[in-house]
Amino acid sequence: MFHSFRALRRATVLAMLLASAMPAAAREFRIAVGDGAGGTQEALGLAFVKALEAKSAGAHTAKLFLNGQLGDEQDTVTAAATGTLDFSILAINNITPFSPSVGTLTLPYVILSLEDAEKITQGEIGQQMVDRTVEDAGVRIIGWAYSGFRVLTNSKHPVTTVADLKDLVIRVPKNEIMIETYKSWGINPTPMAWSETFAALQQKVVDGQDNPYMTVFAMKFDEVQKYVTNIRYIFSIEPLIVSEQMFQSLSAEEQAAVLEAGRDATLASGQFLRAQEASIKEKLAAKGMEIADPADGEKEFIDLATTTVWPKFYDSIGGKEVLNGVLQSLGRPTVE
Repeated sequence: MFHSFRALRRATVLAMLLASAMPAAAREFRIAVGDGAGGTQEALGLAFVKALEAKSAGAHTAKLFLNGQLGDEQDTVTAAATGTLDFSILAINNITPFSPSVGTLTLPYVILSLEDAEKITQGEIGQQMVDRTVEDAGVRIIGWAYSGFRVLTNSKHPVTTVADLKDLVIRVPKNEIMIETYKSWGINPTPMAWSETFAALQQKVVDGQDNPYMTVFAMKFDEVQKYVTNIRYIFSIEPLIVSEQMFQSLSAEEQAAVLEAGRDATLASGQFLRAQEASIKEKLAAKGMEIADPADGEKEFIDLATTTVWPKFYDSIGGKEVLNGVLQSLGRPTVE
C-alpha cells in the first residue's frame, strides 16, 4: 500500500511538473493578409509571428493567409470585430470606414516621409487612434506596416502633370478621401475592391491604380502596367489589427506578449522598407516599367489636393483640431 501510494505521489508530481512546463492553452492564430508574398504586409506578419513565439515562450504562434484568402480587407475588419477572425493586416484606408479619425493619415500630403509615419504611429497620436478604433470598430491596432508612398501606375502613357490624367480610368479603394483627391485632379476614379483589381487591370476595365512599390512588386502589377509616376499623395500605412473580443479573452501575460510582438514587428517593418524599397524599384524598372517624377516638384497635385480635399473631411475625421494635432506633432504649419 505504502509503495503504491509513493508511486502514485511520484506520478502525480511528475504529471504536475510536465503540465507546468507545457503551454496551458497553446494556440495557432489566423492572420488575414490582403497582399501576396514579398511585400511589407507579409514582412510585418512574419516578424509578428516570430516575436509572438518568442514573447510567449513558444506557447502561441500564428499562420499567415496571403492574397485575401480569408476575405476582402474590409470584410476582415467585420470578421475580427465579431470574433470570427483573430488578426488582419490591411491597408489603412480599409479601416477608415469603421473608424473615421484614422482617415487623418490618409488625407493627401499629410505624411511626407517614412520618418513622419513612424513618429505619428508610434507616438501619442497613434495611441489615440488605437483607442478610437477599439471604441469605433471593435478591433485593436497592435502594429503598423510602412509600405511607402502610393505611386500611380497605368498602362497607357507617362503621367507627369494633372492634365495627363484626363483620359485615364483609375481604380481606387472604396475610400471617400482618395476618391475626392482624384476628383480634385479633374477625374472621376473607379472605386473597386482590392480582390478585383488585378483582373480589372488585366482586362483593361481600368487603366491604372496607385499603390506602394512594394505592393506593385508583390502583386506582379508589372505584368499589366507599364508606366509609374512617383506621386506622394499618400504614404501607405497598413495596420495589424486584432479582434478586441479575442484580445480581451487572453490573460494579462498573453495580452502583453501580443502587444510587445506588435511593437517589435512595427520596428522591423521600418527596417524592411529602408532595406528593400530601392532595390524593388530597380527590379520593376528591369521588368520594363517606365518611372517618371511629377512636373514642378508635384506642386500642382499638392495645391489642388490640400486646398480642395482637406476642408471636406474636417468633420468626418473628428474636427480640424485632429488634423492640426497631427501637423503640429510633425512640426508643420496648422490650418486656420
